[in-house]
Amino acid sequence: MKKSIYGLVVAVLGVVVGAGAMFLFGLFKPAPATSPPGAPAGGSPGQAANASGKASDGAAKSGASGTVAPGASAAGAPPGAPVELGKPEKASWPLSVTAVGTLRSDESVIIRSEQSGRIAALNFKEGQPVRKGQLLVQLDDSVTRAELGQANANLKLAKAKFDRAAELKERNFISGQAKDEAENALKVAEAAVKLIEARLRRFNIEAPFSGTVGLRSASVGDYVRDGQDIVNLEKTDPIKVDFKVPELFQSKVRVGQALAVTLDAVPGKNFTGTLYAVNPQLDQAGRAVVLRAQMGNGDAALKPGMFARVRLALSETTETLVVPEQAVSMQGEDQVIFRVVDGRAQRTKVEVGQRRDGKAEIAQGISAGDTIVLAGWQRLRDGAAVRGAGAPSAPPTAAAAPRNETAPPKAETAAPKGETTAPKADAAPAKADGSARAADAKPKT
Repeated sequence: MKKSIYGLVVAVLGVVVGAGAMFLFGLFKPAPATSPPGAPAGGSPGQAANASGKASDGAAKSGASGTVAPGASAAGAPPGAPVELGKPEKASWPLSVTAVGTLRSDESVIIRSEQSGRIAALNFKEGQPVRKGQLLVQLDDSVTRAELGQANANLKLAKAKFDRAAELKERNFISGQAKDEAENALKVAEAAVKLIEARLRRFNIEAPFSGTVGLRSASVGDYVRDGQDIVNLEKTDPIKVDFKVPELFQSKVRVGQALAVTLDAVPGKNFTGTLYAVNPQLDQAGRAVVLRAQMGNGDAALKPGMFARVRLALSETTETLVVPEQAVSMQGEDQVIFRVVDGRAQRTKVEVGQRRDGKAEIAQGISAGDTIVLAGWQRLRDGAAVRGAGAPSAPPTAAAAPRNETAPPKAETAAPKGETTAPKADAAPAKADGSARAADAKPKT
């Protein structure tokens, strides 16, 4: 009996010690290393090495097939500089020269008095049209008219004396000298009348041509001296435009050539005219040819003194290549454009012709089929890689990278045969622990 009780106690103690050992073993068991995504949890070191080897294998294969990650370029080269690309345009431009000029009246005069006197009447309204021969200014001529009356009286007396001398000479009552003296006195009297009449006409100032009067600088009652300004008179239909062109174009300028005129004071409206005079003497200050043209101005929209921009056509319309002005850069003394050849910028020297409306004519250096850099050339150098603004920076093959990257996880999800997975390895301690608890429960029951 004592032996059986002793054996039972020893068995119970053994179970308790075993359970405690298993509990302590499970408590101090090292935690499993964190596995990378897609790798088997709780796998052995061999599995991890196998998985990492496969992953590096897949990466090597992916690199060998030419696939790169998005945003990176092939062979580690930096992405091309983003620029705005385009092609030259064909346009029909006549050979022309541009210049700035000034509008002038077809006829212009300052009304001045040739005779000193007091203004008796002003027969015009400022800014209003007048006709040729119209009386504009009348001076006080009362004194001169009195002198004219006196001269007429002297003329009448001289004429009577001459008639009597001529009659007496026929009868030989007087000498020939007396007759000549009477004739001379008559002529002097006639000249005196004509002189006073001419002076009298100067008191009345008439319009020399039809036009529009300006603003007067004198009033009725003012005393004006000879040569003093009174008012200006302008004829503005047609109107003239004076401008200058470089002497380089002297041989190409002809009377009768057409021109186009724009004015800052009349925006959005174009005017046309005809060249009608070329100054035979060049302007020495600027070595330029002085030209004059005429334009119609029936509505009186154009005023003398306006600033004008003139384009004179020198030849017939021709087809040429044009590019935006900002595509042409100055490098030293050369004008250059960057062409794009095989994805790289190529510095090309060009010959620029006319410039107008924000575009430049390219006479030589590029062709119609060339691709050129329109904007962004400031950060380029000859031979630099470029790409169009808005285009992806990576090569086209980078688009297939996401499909290839999903392959390694699929290959790694299946564990090699013969290897125990993490859940199966952890099941044994759990079962042993459970059996110990069951054995421990039996003595209690």
